[in-house]
Parts: sequence; C-alpha cells; structure tokens
Amino acid sequence: MIAQGTQVDILINNAGFGLFGEFEQTKLSKELDMIQVNITVLTELSKYFGKEMVNRKRGQILNVASTAAFQPGPLMAVYYATKAYVHSFSEALANEWASHGVKVTALCPGATQTGFSDAADLQSSKLFQSGVMSVEEVVEEGYNHMMTKNKTVIFPGFKYRLLTQSVRFMPRKMVTNIVRKVQERV
Repeated sequence: MIAQGTQVDILINNAGFGLFGEFEQTKLSKELDMIQVNITVLTELSKYFGKEMVNRKRGQILNVASTAAFQPGPLMAVYYATKAYVHSFSEALANEWASHGVKVTALCPGATQTGFSDAADLQSSKLFQSGVMSVEEVVEEGYNHMMTKNKTVIFPGFKYRLLTQSVRFMPRKMVTNIVRKVQERV
C-alpha cells in the first residue's frame, strides 16, 4: 500500500483468535499459528505503518488486546499471554511515539458477540453466558475513545473496566482460580 502511494492514517490491528483447552492437550501448531496472528503480524504491521506515521509526524494505531491481558488464563494460556503482549507492546509504543505525533491505543474488550467463542470452542463456557457486549458497542466505544480521549488503554463497558482494575488488588492465585472457573464449560 505504501509502495502504491496509499497513506494509512489509522491502523486497526484487530485480527486474532483463541484456543480453549488444557495446554498439554491443545495442538502446538494451532498455538504457534495464534502467536503468528496475535503477535507477529500485529508487530509487523505496527512496524511497517508506524514507521511511516512517525516520519509524517501523525497517525493512530488501535491494537485490539483484551481484558485477558491483565491476568493469567488457565484453559487459554497462550491466548492470554498473547493479549498481555499486545497490551504491553501498545503502551510501550504509545510512550515512544507520543513525541512524534503518533497515538497508539490498546482496546481491551471483554467477552464480545463475535465468532470468537465458536472458533475458540468456548460456546458453552460461563464466560459467554451473560453480559456479553455486542460488536457494535465495542467498536463504537473503542473508536470514540481513540478519537476523543487521550488514553492509551480503553476498556469498553463499565463492567470490564471494573473487573480489570479490581484484579490488581486480589491475590494472583485467587484471580487465576476465578478465571479458570469462569472459562470452564457449563
């Protein structure tokens, strides 16, 4: 696109998928594919388009992380780790590129009505049984915050903002046990 002269002012890195199951039972090839999509491609796109934005002294990148970025995720260990990377990477780039006029934001939604639960085999998990946001709600809140607020991390929905902040004050082992219970199948 850049070679063709197309200028990208806003990059939204939204590709990603998860995989449900105990780590020793899931397929390594699927987990490596997940790392490729959730981390490697996001990093490559951020490097490629971010460099151009820095040179122009303007641009915005929205990386879709997840509330999963803030705690360990039994039964989805690799997915949670990839989202922790996206969150941390986004905050680091936001700091590096702020003086260059480039804004980087991490969007951290919770459970959302997409094909994610089907692809990750989570349809019957407690996580997707109630309080799931619609795609439209997440997109609207994420985009509006990115465009109007000066925040590096966005949590769509009060519930997810509260949950993500509260885990900071709980013992880590307790949080991990709660996450496992929520992700178990009904």
